[in-house]
Amino acid sequence: MAIQVINATTLKAVSFPLSQPNLVPLTIFDRAAFDLHVPTLYAFLPPTPSNESLKSGLSRVLSYFPHLVGRISADQNHQPCIVLNNAGVRVVETKISATLSEMLPLDPTSNLSKLHPDIGEGVEELLQIQLNRYACGGLVIGSTSHHRVADGQSMSMFFVAWAQMVRFGKAPNPLPFLDRTAVVVPRNPPRCEYNHRAIEFKSSATDSSIEAACTVENLKVRFSADFISGLKSAVPGRCSTFEALLAHLWRKISLARGLKANESTKVRVAVNGRARLKSPAVPMELFGNFVLWAHPKSTVGELTSTTGGGLANAVKIIHEAVQRIDEGYFRSFIDFGELEKKNDEEMAASAPAMGNALCPNLEVDSWLRFNFHDLDFGSGAPCAFLPPNLPVEGLMIFVPSLKEKGGVEVFMALAEEHVEEFKKICYSLD
Repeated sequence: MAIQVINATTLKAVSFPLSQPNLVPLTIFDRAAFDLHVPTLYAFLPPTPSNESLKSGLSRVLSYFPHLVGRISADQNHQPCIVLNNAGVRVVETKISATLSEMLPLDPTSNLSKLHPDIGEGVEELLQIQLNRYACGGLVIGSTSHHRVADGQSMSMFFVAWAQMVRFGKAPNPLPFLDRTAVVVPRNPPRCEYNHRAIEFKSSATDSSIEAACTVENLKVRFSADFISGLKSAVPGRCSTFEALLAHLWRKISLARGLKANESTKVRVAVNGRARLKSPAVPMELFGNFVLWAHPKSTVGELTSTTGGGLANAVKIIHEAVQRIDEGYFRSFIDFGELEKKNDEEMAASAPAMGNALCPNLEVDSWLRFNFHDLDFGSGAPCAFLPPNLPVEGLMIFVPSLKEKGGVEVFMALAEEHVEEFKKICYSLD
């Protein structure tokens, strides 16, 4: 696939709410997030808006999301912060001689990094956009956004707002909630009731991350609505699509990896706190990070048993672990952030770094509630979406199927030697 870069520029917000640069400290939630750029690809069949229309809408909508045109820096106390200075986002425009239909479906096993801007070291921009224009007029929008500025729900809200700005020229409705300090107000006095220093963070001096010694392969697995219904019907009582599918994949990946029955395995499960906090409530429109993690844990034998209710047991373990990350846990983490301000010890997030291997463990993010179907620049929703080149072995992302209501597409990164066995068993209900 030959890609010709025809233009690259820095695009600023057309109007900026601040006359002088302003420092916004990273919240304790921002500091716990992945310290990397997250790439995504959205494909749109022709006809599509012109690049000029897309860039005009982008510069206008960025006025409502000033963090994205800032830069990460440090304040006078050496604490990480975002400088709101309208330094701008990087926009790259390319031309591709093939038609989009010739390239579909976008294959996660391929290296798709040329469809989004570079995310290597030295990238200062917090948001980068690449407009890949195909010969037929089709479009693939490649983006990278820094996770410490915003989580997946926030970026989903931003992309929908950009599309609506291009279509209608109107301000986002509802407006993003930008005062991230307002949602990390501690209790009086602060009460840290969990060992957050060892759960969400680790001492930078004792970094135990494991670099992948294997070749890692990216793949996509599609699960139909009927398959998911079959999974849920095999579990007594009610369970969510997320719980049933994660339980199934946890079991099958453990088998594909050849793990021993007595070996311990766990999953790091992202939990959105916006719906968890009630008094005071956290706006769903919060633009930032407000995610913590549950850690369901089991032995492989307990998960994979075919006689002891292995699937149902896995669902129960996941459900109970997620339920424990409740309002009290989030409040404790907020209070931990307040108490941490008085501590000079450097901490690093326990989130895996690019190139890590998680085996025998997993990490999962659910994007099932994001509004991908509302991402319409004027000619319909994306015909394809994917997070390309997942950088961590054992990482999975659940995305609602664009082809079937109730279906789920799972993007994952596994060690190459485990992929073929996983493909053989991933649709088995045994």
